[in-house]
Order: sequence, then C-alpha cells, then structure tokens
Amino acid sequence: MTEKTSKLLSYVLRHAPQDIGLHLDEQGWALIDELIEKANRAGHVLDEALLRAVVSESDKKRFTISEDGQKIRAAQGHSVKVDLGHAPIRPPVLLFHGTATRFLDAILAEGLKALSRQQVHLSADEATAHRVGQRHGKPIVLSVMAGQMDTDGYKFYQAENGVWLTDSVPPAYLSVINEKSDLGGSK
Repeated sequence: MTEKTSKLLSYVLRHAPQDIGLHLDEQGWALIDELIEKANRAGHVLDEALLRAVVSESDKKRFTISEDGQKIRAAQGHSVKVDLGHAPIRPPVLLFHGTATRFLDAILAEGLKALSRQQVHLSADEATAHRVGQRHGKPIVLSVMAGQMDTDGYKFYQAENGVWLTDSVPPAYLSVINEKSDLGGSK
C-alpha cells in the first residue's frame, strides 16, 4: 500500500495535481487535509497515518511536510511550475548524473537538459547516480564539473532530500566515468 501511495503522491504533487482537483501553492505545497479529501474522492485510499508513514519511511525522502504539519510537497522533480524557494548554494567540485546508455550520444552532444522537469537532477555520489541510471535501462554515470560551472556563473540548488539541482549542464562540463562499471553489483 505504501508504494502505491508513494506513486500517487509523486504523481499529484509533482506532475498533475489537477487530476484529483488539488491546488498547489507557488512553492508546491498542498494542504494535507485537502490532499486526503481529494485523493479519497478520486477513488484512492489515503488517510493521514498512511501519508505520514510514506513520508517518514521513504528512503529517497521525496516529500516534505511543513514545519507546522499542515502541508506537504514533493522535494523536487516537478513538471508543474513551482518555486521551491531554494537559495543558490556552492556545489561540490564534482557531482554525478545517472542515465541509460541509450541517451549518452544525445547528452554528450547537447548536454543535460531538464526536459519535462523544471531542473536537472544530480547526485553527490557515483553509487546513487548509478542506481538512478538503472531505472532507465543499462546504466551509465557521468561526472559533472559542478565547481567549474559554479565559477562560470551557473546556479546550483539542493533539495531537502540532498538532490542537487541546476537548470542545465552543457556538454563541456560532462565526462563519462564508467561505461562498464560494476557499482551496485550489476554490469
């Protein structure tokens, strides 16, 4: 039940709140009571205990509950326009991006683009990037010269769950680091 609920929350809080008649504010927050009511009215089983269990048990920390406990939002990954209110922050020298090998040629030619998301997602470590890449097919990990990008004027942000965000990464800042890596135990 929690995986199904997590997918529902990801869908409505990141991409399609209108599908259940939910309203997100400018920063992506939804009232928890309204979310529960609208989800149930749309035929989903959701109550506050289940919602809070999904938020607290999520290893990826995809959702954030407001300090007052009244609102919830997705940490990042929105395709609907929201302003998460993150201030720019200096990134580490290197960040990482996991993807599938079938996308490599286009990425090396055009760079990383947000596509349907608001921003490009980057990881602080290779292993996390490798796991992300596995979700899309045969994984490949790219290193991103984030420190140099920062020096060159590109802005970086960090979501509450640790994911690094930027608007795009030009090809000049990318390197393939493991075409045949066995990170995470797979090849």
